[in-house]
Amino acid sequence: MLLLAGSVIVSGQQRLPIEPFRQFGSSITPAFEGWFDNPDGTHSFLIGYLNRNSQQEIDIPLGPDNRIEPGGPDMGQPTHFLPGRQFGMFLITVPKAFTAEQRLTWTIVANGQSMSVPFRMNPDYVVSPFSDIAVGNTPPVLRFDEKGASFQGPRALPGNASVLTATTTAPLPLRVWATDDAKYTSGTNAPLRSETPPVTLIWSKYRGPGTVKFDKSSPPLENISGTGAFNGRSTTTASFSEPGEYMLHVTGNDLSGPGGGGEVCCWTTGVVKVSVKQ
Repeated sequence: MLLLAGSVIVSGQQRLPIEPFRQFGSSITPAFEGWFDNPDGTHSFLIGYLNRNSQQEIDIPLGPDNRIEPGGPDMGQPTHFLPGRQFGMFLITVPKAFTAEQRLTWTIVANGQSMSVPFRMNPDYVVSPFSDIAVGNTPPVLRFDEKGASFQGPRALPGNASVLTATTTAPLPLRVWATDDAKYTSGTNAPLRSETPPVTLIWSKYRGPGTVKFDKSSPPLENISGTGAFNGRSTTTASFSEPGEYMLHVTGNDLSGPGGGGEVCCWTTGVVKVSVKQ
């Protein structure tokens, strides 16, 4: 566990800065979940955040108050921040030549408080978000269309987002199909103590100029037939307060729960771009 003056390294296995939660007026800290190598030789940083405001959702535009450097300010991070701890919301992929000495730094200024966290390829922070070695658990497989392309693991990026159109006068239907192995990962290996659905979804605004209201931000998945241990389908709607370009984010957690129960596996993320007209 590391706590560094001036900047704070934050991951699913590390202690967050000691500061009480408030309803409003507190800071937001970037969270470094870890990093991993890709088959093509590139490397990816897995990143979330901690919003210490229990009631305050905050929009922070890309720029001086929400920047990742060098190379930014925009490297795919959210501009809308939900309350509480949000695990592995996005990835930053760096080239093969990126060295262990190099780093990226995400700075967030919220309520007048600036928090900066560096990301680097420290061997102590290697993670395996696509498979848990102990039990072979893997993230849910999600689709936005029953016959469409699937995605698995925390790979949400604006560059690979699905694209939809909507208006401010009618709710936009959002559908998700999910398949999962129904396995369970836990940092303590403790058994499940309650009846939990094999997959739970969380929809949220990721970027956009106005307010987004979901009919159900955590829509239940109804069981359907399929080839996995669990197969489900969900539907919710999103309503937009004003026209513009939006991004919506979905997280599919398996039985391990948010953040993989401390094991940084196994959840899946996706992004939907929505062009909203009047």
